[in-house]
Formats: sequence, structure tokens, C-alpha cells
Amino acid sequence: MARDSIQMFERFAEITNGGTAELRRTGMLFLHPPEDSDQVRAAVAHLNELGIAIDLFDPDELAERFPGFELGGVGLAAFERHAGHADPAGATNALFRRAVELGAEPRLGVEVTGLEPAIGGGATIATSDGEAIACARVLLAAGPWTRALGGTVGVDLPLTVERHVVASFGWGTAEPVQAHADLALGYYMCPEGADLYLVGPLHPAAEADPDSFKQDITGDEVERLARLIVRRVPRLERSEAVGGWASLYDVSPDWQPVIGEIAPGVFVDAGTSGHGFKLAPALGREVAAMALGEETDPGLAEFSPSRFEEGRRLDAGYREARILG
Repeated sequence: MARDSIQMFERFAEITNGGTAELRRTGMLFLHPPEDSDQVRAAVAHLNELGIAIDLFDPDELAERFPGFELGGVGLAAFERHAGHADPAGATNALFRRAVELGAEPRLGVEVTGLEPAIGGGATIATSDGEAIACARVLLAAGPWTRALGGTVGVDLPLTVERHVVASFGWGTAEPVQAHADLALGYYMCPEGADLYLVGPLHPAAEADPDSFKQDITGDEVERLARLIVRRVPRLERSEAVGGWASLYDVSPDWQPVIGEIAPGVFVDAGTSGHGFKLAPALGREVAAMALGEETDPGLAEFSPSRFEEGRRLDAGYREARILG
């Protein structure tokens, strides 16, 4: 899904009639402790078979290829050559505008207050402006609010909400560093434009109320992330903290998406658990087909909400580093 999504971003202007997602290929370096070795080697072999080019380095090779990293606790590293990052806000806006051009009807600023299942399938959607909209098929893709909406059709979805932070730093006088995820220390880092870089944690966080949570990052949270990245890349001590923010992840028990039909004609796509953006283009194509009653890739069934009751968890990630599933 991630591979196919990158291909979609490469064609983004064509797909969105001139929109931009600002895809930038930086490569991504994953630093692993020794205990991840067997799992990493198996994953890298599988990904290379799928056409995702990844190189493995031992600490000596890593020090030669990427100087400047303090390699304490690192047993091996994987470098995904063609990885990169894109602009989520720009991508969302461009896709939204194109959807409207193609006939989607926006209802911005209107809250969905509940669903009333309809005889024969689908539901009537109640909104905060007093409207009742009868729909033959409904897709719930409301992120942190999905579980509450699922409850209105009698389904308790296995989703929780977590508050996660991102700290922003200016390079200052420090030389820029390769984008990387440190699974030994538990953080990720990527550039943000030419002057900044972002750092966030890889581990689960405290649960939050989606209607009332602190959106600002605290000084203590910035300091914790700064200490981690300076410990790994000492020259970044010369960079400068410039703020950050907090937002929400909707999280499933195995940190993989929850996708499927939860009532006749009512479908869900949620629980992408911090890695939804990289999967969204390819998953979105399959979810759209599902909601329209068209044929989907058989693999989509692996994300069914019923998998938890049936003992079919999609365990992914490495130890407590769940976001990189």
C-alpha cells in the first residue's frame, strides 16, 4: 500500500487537475537495536521482493555512509532509498477540490450527530443543522470521532484516541541530517522545508478526548524530544527549538487500519494509527470500491473490524515502536 501510494503522489498533479502534494524524495534511515535484527532482515527481504529498494548496514558501514550519528545501542540500520515526505494539508486540499469538481457536495462546518440504520441497508444521517440525509451506503471515516458514530448504529469499534506531539526545530548552525527513525531511542525525524526539521515519538501515548485536548506542545515535551535527537546526532545541539503542536491519532489494538462493513450498507475506514497518510492513496481506492459495492483486493478483508474477536491481529511495528507498521 505504501509503495502504490508513492506512485499516486508521483502522478498527483495529473490526478488532481494541477494540485500539488510537494512530494520530496529524501530517503529514510531506520536505526534498530540488535534485538530487532531477525525481524528487520525478514522485512527487508520481503520489501525488496515487492520492489521497495532497501539497503542494510551494520554499524561500521552505517558510520561510513552516514557520519555524525552516535551509534550506541544500534545493531543494524535499513535505508529505504526512495522514501520521502509530502505535504498532508496540501494533498488533502487538492484532493478535496478535485472531488468537488467531480461532483462531491461539501458540507463543511456541519457536525454529524448520529446515524439511524435504514431498513434494507444504509442509514439516515442526522446533522447539527437539523437535516436528515437518507443514504443507501455510508462510509464512516471520521478519525478520532469514528468510534462514537459507530456506536449510533450499535457497533462498538475497537478504537482509542491518543494525543501525539511534533516538535519543530531550526537547523541553526548545525549541518542538516538524513531523515531517520530511531527505533532504539523511540523517535522519528524528517526535514520540513529548507530551514526546519520535525521530531516526534514512535511510541503509544496517553488517551485523549477528541473534543477537548491540549493542541500546543509543552516545553517539557520539546525538551524530551530534543534530548533524544541530540543524544543520537550530537551536532544538532546547535539547532534551535521553534515550537511544535499536538494532534490526535485514532488507534486500533494492533495499530493497523480498521476497514469493513459494520452494519448493512454502513462501512468504516479508521484506526490508521499514525501511518495513515502514507497508506491513504492506495487504501482509499480500495475503500471507495468497497463503499460502492465494487470488487476489491482480497487483502482488504485482513483489515476487517472482526479480526480482533476472531484472533487475527495484524501485529506490526517493532516492540513499542508501533507507528511504523
